[in-house]
Amino acid sequence: MDESVVVSPDWLASRLEEPTVRPVDVRDPWEYDGIGHIPGAVNVPFDSYRDESDVDRGTLPGPDAFADLLSDAGIEPTDTIVAYDDTHGVFAARFVLTALEYGHDDVRLLDGDYSAWNREYETTTAEPEFEPTSYETDPLSREESPLVGLEAVEDALECDALFVDTREAHEFEEARLPGAVRFDWREVVDDETRRLQSEDDLEDLLAEYGITPDREIVLYCNTARRISHTYVVLRALGYEDVAFYEGSLTEWLANDGEVATGAVDS
Repeated sequence: MDESVVVSPDWLASRLEEPTVRPVDVRDPWEYDGIGHIPGAVNVPFDSYRDESDVDRGTLPGPDAFADLLSDAGIEPTDTIVAYDDTHGVFAARFVLTALEYGHDDVRLLDGDYSAWNREYETTTAEPEFEPTSYETDPLSREESPLVGLEAVEDALECDALFVDTREAHEFEEARLPGAVRFDWREVVDDETRRLQSEDDLEDLLAEYGITPDREIVLYCNTARRISHTYVVLRALGYEDVAFYEGSLTEWLANDGEVATGAVDS
C-alpha cells in the first residue's frame, strides 16, 4: 500500500511530534470536542468542505473557501495532512480528494478511523495550539484532474471503460449507468479491525469484479462521496487510469442520461 496515499496508525503515531504532520479530523464538532480526537488534530467538519449549491462544480467548496478552511486550521501548503473520520474513512477520503484537487501535494488517508486509532493509541479533548496561515490553493488543470464531467462520461460509455458503481444493491437496481458493475465501497474494509484489508486481499477482491489496473475505470455513486473512498484505495494500490465522475448519478439523471434498471444475474 502506497504510504504517500494511505498511512497506518503506527505511521501517524510515530510522527505526531513533527510540526509539519497535521492530522485533520473531519467529524462533527461535537464528536471532536466531546468524544475526543487524535492529539494535535484540527477539526475541519465534512459539511464545511461540501457545497451543494453549484451543480456545475458538483459538491466541491471552491478554491477560495477551501483555502480559508486550511488557513483557519493553521495548515501550510507544504504540510503533510492525514485525514480521518469515524466512518471507515469515507468522509475523510472526500477531504483527501478535495485537497488533491486544489493542489495540496501531500495529503493522506488514515487507514482505519477514529475507533481503530482509539483501540491502540491515546486520544485527547485538548485543543491544539496553532497560528492561522495564509493558505493559497493551486487547483489542478482540467488535464491533471481525475474529475470528469457529463460529456467525458458519455464518451467513455462508447469505449471500453469500466464503470464502477459504489452504491448499495437497491440503489444500483433502481438506476445505474449502462454496463456498470456494482462494488460496494465498504467491501474493502475489514469489519473487525475497521481498517483496510491487506493489499493482496484487496487486489483479489477487486479482480473478482473486473476492476484491474489495466482497465480505464470510471467511478460514480450518487453525490461523489462514496467514490472518494474507492478512488483513494485504488490510488494507494497503484491504479493510474481512474476517472472520478463528480456529478455522479445525480447529474446524469438530471440530464436524462440513459440508465439500466433491475437486478443483475450473479
